[in-house]
Amino acid sequence: MAVTRAKKSEQVEKLAADLKQVNSMIVGTFGKLTVAQDFELRKTVRTAGGKYQVVKNTLAKRAAQGTAVEEALKTLKGVSSIAYTSGDPVALAKALTKYVSDNPEFSFKLGVVEGKVISINEVKALATMPGKEELYSKLLFLISAPAQRLVTAMNAVGRNLAVVVNQGVVEKKFAE
Repeated sequence: MAVTRAKKSEQVEKLAADLKQVNSMIVGTFGKLTVAQDFELRKTVRTAGGKYQVVKNTLAKRAAQGTAVEEALKTLKGVSSIAYTSGDPVALAKALTKYVSDNPEFSFKLGVVEGKVISINEVKALATMPGKEELYSKLLFLISAPAQRLVTAMNAVGRNLAVVVNQGVVEKKFAE
């Protein structure tokens, strides 16, 4: 059944509204993907905080005009799907890379991070990076480590003095 012009323009408007808020996207292609595999892919992307949509190339190009992902969607050919997020691009890349390793029917075409087009290899490299929460925890550890060391060193002076005084008391060095 053919899609009417009004329905297409509605799809373009909805996708354009989503793409204006997007800072990261992964474009993929698939062949012989079953309904169960597609459901699992959509669930994986939702879990990573993103959205997944199969798009017609011409409609995607129109919807992307004036957005950060416009450059990436200009060159689409063949069957295309997009997974996009305004959140953590690493989480999306990790989820999709894991899905691709389990389902070879789905593959990457390219990606976009903060408006910059990246290749398939860069998408895979992005998936090996730590996530935002992990980076935040490492940063907090690095910030608090010098303060912890300072407190430990300051406590060591008093503790060492107490140990020396106690040892003197035990050995009766203070008794006359």
